[in-house]
Amino acid sequence: MDLELLCNKVINIARLTGNFIRKEALAFDSSAIEYKGLNDLVSYVDKTAERQLVKNLSKILPEAGFITEEDETENSYHKPFTWIIDPLDGTTNFIHGIPTFSISIALYEANEPILGVVYEINRGEMFYAYKGAPAFLNKKEIRVSQATDLSQCLLATGFPYYQFDKQPQYIKLFTEMMQKCHGLRRIGSAAVDLAYVACGRFDAYFEYNLNSYDMAAGAFLVKQAGGTLLNFSGGSEYLETREIVATNGLITQEILDTIKRHF
Repeated sequence: MDLELLCNKVINIARLTGNFIRKEALAFDSSAIEYKGLNDLVSYVDKTAERQLVKNLSKILPEAGFITEEDETENSYHKPFTWIIDPLDGTTNFIHGIPTFSISIALYEANEPILGVVYEINRGEMFYAYKGAPAFLNKKEIRVSQATDLSQCLLATGFPYYQFDKQPQYIKLFTEMMQKCHGLRRIGSAAVDLAYVACGRFDAYFEYNLNSYDMAAGAFLVKQAGGTLLNFSGGSEYLETREIVATNGLITQEILDTIKRHF
């Protein structure tokens, strides 16, 4: 398989669907909002974007199955390759007119990621990587930051919007982190957070209660850009445990020690 060629095709597909999402954002009507659960929003834009992605990705790799957020496909499992897709990561931002949302596409072969694309739609920033190559942003190679101490760092996280049982210790964790670093940001798109770690804008990102489609592509970008990926316990099973710590590799232990004091 020519992964570079395949990645270029995925980039074109992401850009095409991104154009649709950008156009819909200009005239989106909040009456089109649906609720999947508490504070878990979706719209026809998410669903239509997913159908577009599934249709076009199926054309370029017919032997692949899909894991998708909105489950707009029946072609899912037991295939040699699997696309893991979030058609609109940052739906709440999109619905409220906040211009940070993205398309996230990862390709796995068995249990190994081999390709990842995150398209930050409003800035027109295409982050991508494939196995055997570094990570890129709009054709320029990117690397994680070189910060060696939390006092030099800008961190990213996400706030829980349901299952609030861990909220008290999470707030205590925020308090300690904020006192140790340049700042703590919550953008609202895990895929973008991870892409920003990959290109060195953020030095680290941590969050729990995520799904595979939230982080699969962005995590692969971090890996190919030289970063480190763990769960809150320091293990490598971040997709399985639904929690992630993505760092530049130089501040990992300091981040983990801080998290472990609260979780």
